[in-house]
Parts: sequence; structure tokens; C-alpha cells
Amino acid sequence: MEHDIQEFIHFIKVEKGLSPNTIESYARDLKQYGAYLKKRGIDQFAKVDRSTLQHYLYTLKETGKSSATIARNVTTLRALHQFLYREKWTDHDPTLWIETPRIDKKLPGVLSIEEVDALLAAPDSSTPFGVRNKAMLELLYASGMRVTELISLGLDDVHLSMGFVRVIGKGNKERIVPLGKEATKALNTYLERGRGALLKHERHDKLFVNHHGRPISRQGFWKIMKQLAKTANIEKDFSPHTLRHSFATHLLENGADLRSVQEMLGHADLSTTQIYTHVTKTRMKDVYSRYHPRA
Repeated sequence: MEHDIQEFIHFIKVEKGLSPNTIESYARDLKQYGAYLKKRGIDQFAKVDRSTLQHYLYTLKETGKSSATIARNVTTLRALHQFLYREKWTDHDPTLWIETPRIDKKLPGVLSIEEVDALLAAPDSSTPFGVRNKAMLELLYASGMRVTELISLGLDDVHLSMGFVRVIGKGNKERIVPLGKEATKALNTYLERGRGALLKHERHDKLFVNHHGRPISRQGFWKIMKQLAKTANIEKDFSPHTLRHSFATHLLENGADLRSVQEMLGHADLSTTQIYTHVTKTRMKDVYSRYHPRA
């Protein structure tokens, strides 16, 4: 079974163009699944039937896994068994009648415009690190890109004179996102007196670099973000996607159409973008309740 899993991981890595984080999630889920099958004495995927899968999903629920985690596991197992069946390594697909559990969509955490301003003002722009941090934050809020997309940017992806950035998103799909004047200014400053100082003797084309001069990692970026949020006295729940959520919500609140926001975020399905309309409605109700004299 281990060989089958490795072949499947290779397939989704090469053929599907999934992000490293997604591939890591698949591998983690499959490792747990393989351990469960082994415990039940099942040594081949061809021996897995629908009842085996149902029992496995039930055990996930019994151990306190969320509906989102279980739904992700269903997606992983469905992809695996469809691959095995397509390659004729098994003669059936046991996931055929397995339903994906419904997930209650959580509204994303969003900063107010004042909180965004405080966060963007938090970096110390007198140092190369501060200049870099300022550029990263301004670019995230200006473009709404994902953190993985941000740290993957190369020098050739940023076109400051024309005011746009080229982003390679999920599934290796390319999109063009416009840049505002503040992000353009921050990036110019970083390229002029930030990146070169941090790069040292390293040679590569990645836009954002760490203190060793190497490409900055997702973990490194998140550590910086948490510190800057603390400096800005932001007490809300904060995640790597907070500026992305804020970008979308603020655009919609100020009259942007949903299709344009969908395109800038790189969502394949409009329904994914529609969650932000619920956020704006929630914020509207909050403002009404707080300020209307007869609320």
C-alpha cells in the first residue's frame, strides 16, 4: 500500500500542480488512513470496501475531528481510490457512494480599515527588514494574494511601471492583479534599499528574502506577521489570510462587483467569493446596532 500511496502523491504533484501545503495534507491524511487499514489487517487497497471507509470516517468523528477535517479526508480518499481504479490497480472504487459531510462555513476574520492602517504602519522602515516587511504587507493588502503566492513571487512577476503583479495560484493558474500606489511605493523602496542589503552573497530571483538572503518561508513570514500584529495592538484572531480577507471585504464594502473580486482573489468558483458578502452584511448589522438610536 505504501508504494500505491507514493505513486498517487507523485501523480498529484506532477499532473495536478497542487501547492506543497495541499500535497502535504494529502500525504498526512493518507498516512493516517494506511495506519488504520493496517491495524484492521487490510494490506491491499483492493480489499477496501464501502463499509471499511464508513467505519474509518466514523472513527475520525469519534476522535473529535471537525466536519471540515472529515470532508478533507473524504476528498483525499476519493482522489486516491479513483486514481487506483483508473490505473486498474483495483477493480472497484469504494468511495463511489460516500457522501462528503456538510461544512458550516466560518466567516473569515477581517480587520477594520483603521486596524489595517495600524498594521501597515508597524514595520520600522529605517531598517532593511522593516522595508521588506512593509513591502510584504502593502503587497498583500493591495493584491489579496495568498501567503504561498506572495513568497513564491519572482522579480519578473512584479511590473511596477505598469502597476500590476503576475500571480501563479492554485492549479498553476496565472492571474494579473493591479497594484495601488502605496504598494508600488513600498516595493520600489524595498528593491532600492532593502533586498540588496538582505541578499548578501546569495543569488536567486525570489522577490522576498530572509535574514540569510534566502527565499523567505511561509513559517518565517507568519512569525513576522504575528509580531507586527502585536506591535499594532491588534487583538483579533489573526491568520496568514487575514489581509486577504480584509482586501476582499473592503473592496465589496466600497462598491466593487463580486466577479472582479473573484478574479483578483483567483477563486475558481464564485460561491467561494460569496462568503465575503455575508461578512459585509454582518459588519453592516454591527454598525447599525451600534449607532442607530432605536436599534
